[in-house]
Amino acid sequence: MNYLLDTNIVVTYLRNTEVTRRLEDQLNLLSGENNLVVSVVSLGEIRSIARRNNWGEKKLMQLENIVKGFLIADIHMKEIIEKYAEIDAYSQGKLKGEGTTFSSRNMGKNDLWIAATASVFDLELLTTDKDFDHLNSKYLKMRVIDLSKI
Repeated sequence: MNYLLDTNIVVTYLRNTEVTRRLEDQLNLLSGENNLVVSVVSLGEIRSIARRNNWGEKKLMQLENIVKGFLIADIHMKEIIEKYAEIDAYSQGKLKGEGTTFSSRNMGKNDLWIAATASVFDLELLTTDKDFDHLNSKYLKMRVIDLSKI
């Protein structure tokens, strides 16, 4: 499968807990059979988490080891920039010619970049939150992982 991993999935793998092991048992993400992509935006978010929490060299090396097998998607592409703008307008119920069946919402800007990347590259987004639900099937394929049920 071709997956874009949301920031929270990468952080879950970094924690290396029993939940991480059960998640890997279910999804086999690191088996080598999947194409795993992470947005440069997620890497920025994780680096911010690292600074705020004073991660040591060991934890930073763990991050490097996990992401070295991933493709890193840059956002500096016209298609992604245009998709970002379209998804933002759609989410706010202001995309011309598009009716919505949900309440207008302001998505987090980082989530917009991640959604646009998944959409442009036709990657299934793996996430633990429901911030992208209104985009499912319209702009992207996604799977929400409920960590409390793993």
